[in-house]
Amino acid sequence: MFFNKKSKYLSIKLFFGIIFLTFLLINYKIVNSISSDEIKLQIQQITSNKIQIEQEIAQYEQQLKDIGQQAVSLKNTIKSLDATINKNALDIKLTQNNINSTSLEIDSLSLNIEKNIDLINKDTEAISILVKQINNYDNSSTIENLLTYKNLSEFWNEQQNIFLVQNQIREKINETRDTKTILENNKKLAEKKKADLLKLKATLLDKKSVLAITKKEKNKLLADTKNSETAYKKLLSDKKTLADAFDNELLMFESQLKFTMDLNAIPHIGKGILSWPLDSIKITQKFGITDFSKTTNAYNGQGHNGVDFSASIGTSVKAALSGVIKGTGNTDSVCPGASFGQWVFIEHNNGLSTLYGHLSLIKVSAGDIVTTGDVIGYSGNTGFSTGPHLHFGLYATQGVKIMSRKSNVCNGTYTMPVADLRAYLDPLQYL
Repeated sequence: MFFNKKSKYLSIKLFFGIIFLTFLLINYKIVNSISSDEIKLQIQQITSNKIQIEQEIAQYEQQLKDIGQQAVSLKNTIKSLDATINKNALDIKLTQNNINSTSLEIDSLSLNIEKNIDLINKDTEAISILVKQINNYDNSSTIENLLTYKNLSEFWNEQQNIFLVQNQIREKINETRDTKTILENNKKLAEKKKADLLKLKATLLDKKSVLAITKKEKNKLLADTKNSETAYKKLLSDKKTLADAFDNELLMFESQLKFTMDLNAIPHIGKGILSWPLDSIKITQKFGITDFSKTTNAYNGQGHNGVDFSASIGTSVKAALSGVIKGTGNTDSVCPGASFGQWVFIEHNNGLSTLYGHLSLIKVSAGDIVTTGDVIGYSGNTGFSTGPHLHFGLYATQGVKIMSRKSNVCNGTYTMPVADLRAYLDPLQYL
């Protein structure tokens, strides 16, 4: 009778132990699923809001394109600045939206990680309990176990229960292994999301800086012109005269340069050697002799020395290829309204170098190492620019140097890349 009670006690203990542990796991999942559902709902609301903001941004982008096709005037320039300010404000809102969404995704992953750790612990505990019970049963000999039952049928039923428990142990082990895999994947994804969050927070600060710069530009323009179209036209004329004089002075100097160059050291012309420096591409002026280059004295018949892309103020500008930042600068500090304005110069390891001009905000410094697609700054309207855009220049590295030179035109010393004329290359042959 003692053995019979012991066996039945073991069976009952196994049964209720499994039921209890299963209840705990189900209850845990219900509690956490509620939190997860709340997070999912918030993410859905943010996503819906994001779509609305993106639609409003698209409307302002279209407005800027329409204004860009209209005559250059003070009225249109102010309209363009207002649209840019509104667009940048929405960019800030969108970035904050993305920050909130990413933070919620991290919270959701953290919940999953906690849940997975708890499941592993509970599964391990359940396996331990079940194994102990099986071991207790196995400590008795088959004959002893057989004698505890009234008949053979009862014995075989109990053996079947033990078999089922053993299968459940195997299933728990497999579940635990799968849970550990999910846990590791969630941890990796959480780390990536945290890195994304840091980038988004940095972008938010950049967007706020660009917005402040744009507002300052508008206020300065109104102050300089006193809201007079005539004054604005004169401002443009004076700016063009200075820019032409500066570029001619630079051209005369560059024409005399004879750097030692081996053009075989640069890649053969081919598409895809460089990546596009902007996400959205609209070419406004190509390399070489263009219609615009024929209407200005600045190029002295040599043609445009880069490619211009339409880009509203605050558009992210990206490195076209991995490399080292050899220098940054601002020609406006010496010759306001002339040349490249704020610029970034990158040297690549394939014999090519690239320049990014007319920026509103620079995000890199000399010596920085950048990877293809890294944001190096934001487009603007600095230097000699008839409207916001990106000037993208390409050089044979051997034929270009960053130099500081005294300008007779501007009565000051400026710093910028200067090149042997043979070193200028057409970017579109490599993009």
